[in-house]
Amino acid sequence: MGSEIQIGDMTVQVVYKDIKHIHLSVHPPAGAVRIASPLRMDLETLRVFAVTKLAWIRQQQQRLQGQVRQTPREFIDRESHYVWGKRYLLRVEEHVAPAVIELQHSTLVLHVRPGTPTSQRDELLDGWYRQQVRAEVDTLLARWQPTLGVAASHYGVRRMKTKWGTCNTQSRSLLFNSELAKKPAICLEYIVVHELVHLLEPSHNARFVALMDRFMPGWRSHRDELNRLPVRHEEWGY
Repeated sequence: MGSEIQIGDMTVQVVYKDIKHIHLSVHPPAGAVRIASPLRMDLETLRVFAVTKLAWIRQQQQRLQGQVRQTPREFIDRESHYVWGKRYLLRVEEHVAPAVIELQHSTLVLHVRPGTPTSQRDELLDGWYRQQVRAEVDTLLARWQPTLGVAASHYGVRRMKTKWGTCNTQSRSLLFNSELAKKPAICLEYIVVHELVHLLEPSHNARFVALMDRFMPGWRSHRDELNRLPVRHEEWGY
């Protein structure tokens, strides 16, 4: 069940869910605004809430609209791809054998069967990126969970359009965006710490900020770097 709120020239989409708190989000590419609301909360209360957040909403919209986006990838020879913040040129080699992906100096080599379509090349590379993120997250969790005094129940990695990571505080599960394998490694570490801190403080309030300042003093620069970097081209459904 959903509805809409109009605030001047801004339309806010409202989705009702079985949750305890209001969640406000601004989505790429154009900055669509959404509120996930607890059931039976009236629209006027949600409108007042959105009005109090207008400055933050406008700031997020400006950031998204100014963010550089890649052109669609074709997965052909000499196309640029990134691994942990470093640029590699793609080389496609066709063999009658299972697909393999490897790094060779400044080249990302994609071994595929002859005639493998672009969509499948994309899926293969995303699967490889997921493996890279998983390997790093295993190491980061082993380091940061004892430091923070928390423990996630489990985590997953998949490509996401609107978030770098999420934390379900009820199930204590984490989810990370496979696109983080393209960014400098410190960006993934920042996201891991960010989501783990949510196990101590679910919201982005002053306590959350204080915890981030305590455990990762440079987190703002890592966040800003991540927000400055080009993001993947997507076909958006809204």
